[in-house]
Amino acid sequence: MKKSIIWLLTIVMSITFGALLYFQIMYLENMVKMRDAQFSEIVMRSLSSASAFLEKKETLHFLEEDVNIIESNIYEEQPFSTEGENIRYTVESPDGTVTKYTLAAEVDRSKQDPSKIGFPSPTGSVQSHYRNMQEVIRSQYLYQRELLNEVILSILRDAGLRPAFERADSTVIKSYLTSELASYGLNVPFTFAVTTGKGAIIYATDGYEEHNDKPQYSQVLFPNTDNQLRLNVEFPTKSSYIFSSVRFIIPTLAFTLILLVIFLYTIILAFRQKKLTEMKTDFINNMTHELKTPISTISLAAQMLNDDSVRKSSSSLKHLSQVIGDESKRLRFQVEKVLQMSVFDNSGSALKFSDVDANLTIQNVVNTFKIKVEKYGGAITTHLDAVDSIVSVDEMHFTNIIYNLLDNAVKYMREDEEPRLSISTRDSDSRKLEIRIADNGIGIRKEDLKKIFEKFYRVSTGNRHDVKGFGLGLAYVKKMVTIFEGHVSVESEIGKGSTFIITLPLASSLNQDKNVKE
Repeated sequence: MKKSIIWLLTIVMSITFGALLYFQIMYLENMVKMRDAQFSEIVMRSLSSASAFLEKKETLHFLEEDVNIIESNIYEEQPFSTEGENIRYTVESPDGTVTKYTLAAEVDRSKQDPSKIGFPSPTGSVQSHYRNMQEVIRSQYLYQRELLNEVILSILRDAGLRPAFERADSTVIKSYLTSELASYGLNVPFTFAVTTGKGAIIYATDGYEEHNDKPQYSQVLFPNTDNQLRLNVEFPTKSSYIFSSVRFIIPTLAFTLILLVIFLYTIILAFRQKKLTEMKTDFINNMTHELKTPISTISLAAQMLNDDSVRKSSSSLKHLSQVIGDESKRLRFQVEKVLQMSVFDNSGSALKFSDVDANLTIQNVVNTFKIKVEKYGGAITTHLDAVDSIVSVDEMHFTNIIYNLLDNAVKYMREDEEPRLSISTRDSDSRKLEIRIADNGIGIRKEDLKKIFEKFYRVSTGNRHDVKGFGLGLAYVKKMVTIFEGHVSVESEIGKGSTFIITLPLASSLNQDKNVKE
């Protein structure tokens, strides 16, 4: 698949996931706002209903007082008089109005005995009619009590004089608000306080927190009186309640994020795999070329040996044998390079750790390698100043590490200057050995410094086409140094050369660590 297609799919999928996440977040935000608005509307309705309930309760209180006064006046024995066949009596209401009533008597004309007169006696049916009349008056008064100016005036005049605890009883408010909120399906704990119109707290329930800013919800009590009160209500668990009502959206948002992460990880793997495939393709091409050249040379030398004239010439035989030997070494070296790939998959199975003197091993490698440096007219110097140079490594792989770094220094030397190599050792802090291999080669660009230790990666050499390799040397060095519990880094500048720095723990420090663990 082409890289452009992968990028196109990545952009399209990223936009799709981004839009999906955006709409989900917007939906969640709108749901929270809607739930909050519903919550506030229910609370304000309940507070308004509670305020109206308290007003009605206070009105009922004054009405009951007035009714009691009226009933007491009505039920008191009123004076009455008899006049002929009728009974007359008067009733005075609390506002001073005097009402006169006359009861007609039923008289039997055949009997003139005053004791047999048909109108009720004061102790008999007259008293029953009297009671009936009282009930009629009382019913009329109760029906028209809301229109009585005396009652309204008494409410306006005396309501503000009542104590706040009587006007707005905490038990009544709590009970009414609880039932009112429950009727809307809102079963949430709350705290409240009753304050004066200026904000001074008269009383508050347990858990109520006074805020400098406005409370969550507030309602004026008794707005039609001069001495107004205010009911402030707070819901400590409001946020969790609203969140619990929309939490079903959270899993869908989480699943979308998981899919986005998986998608991005898959795209990264796809690019890595594509890059690895390209590197492997370059590796196969390089390997074919590197192996084909010595094989062709050896094959040609073998054909020449079949020529009788060549066999008769000792100088020719010596030359051909030398060519075959050199190409065989070259071929063996390339094969070893390829076999180094197995280290990346099974690095610990064939390693044999032992205590090795790094100074001595490095000196042996330098003695062997300096012939190759001198071939190009260069030189290699050593400064093996480490006092304690015993490290715990696999000697063969440690030798290959030093050889690979020296070989790279010669491979990437400058054409206009003879190679100058330097290798040194010194005691580092924290019981470690530091090895530095420096050269005066072409150097490494900054953008390549972070990639040179990757498998199959090869640094661009510009117009030079004689630099051959598989891109495994530095990757092999990095892998082995890591296995040896060490660290490798590089310092380089274009046109001035490079310096590879290897830090390895001393064998003595590793033994001490093992003893401490035991």
